[in-house]
Amino acid sequence: GVEVGPQPQGVARADVLDKMRKIVKHGLDFVQLFNEGKEFPPCTIEVFKIMEKVDYPRNKNGEITAIIHPKLQDQDWQPLKNGDPLFLTLAGEVIPYQGNCTVYPTFINEAAYYEKKQAFVKTEKIKLTGKHLRLSV
Repeated sequence: GVEVGPQPQGVARADVLDKMRKIVKHGLDFVQLFNEGKEFPPCTIEVFKIMEKVDYPRNKNGEITAIIHPKLQDQDWQPLKNGDPLFLTLAGEVIPYQGNCTVYPTFINEAAYYEKKQAFVKTEKIKLTGKHLRLSV
């Protein structure tokens, strides 16, 4: 599957649709070239591996007590370092990120994840190496 976003539920955005079309076209081009016998050299790519889902701060009744900090909003895939603003309480207090490594949050403050108690997902950036690839008949 291919998920391209962020995009609000029920909204069709031309820019997101264009990105999805390009991704699908690249995938189909790869399949065609592979089936034609094209050889692909080894390569290395950076990817984001999910570490954990992070919930909003909550009180003992399970009610959200802080929202995503404005400096984190719309910063999917951007580095989040120890001490960076993470949440903002309803009283205006900043709750910083406390971690021993830089992470890359995604799905930040997405409406579809409120019911799943998910403020964002922490990911880590890693490198994957692909071996030489060709069709063997």
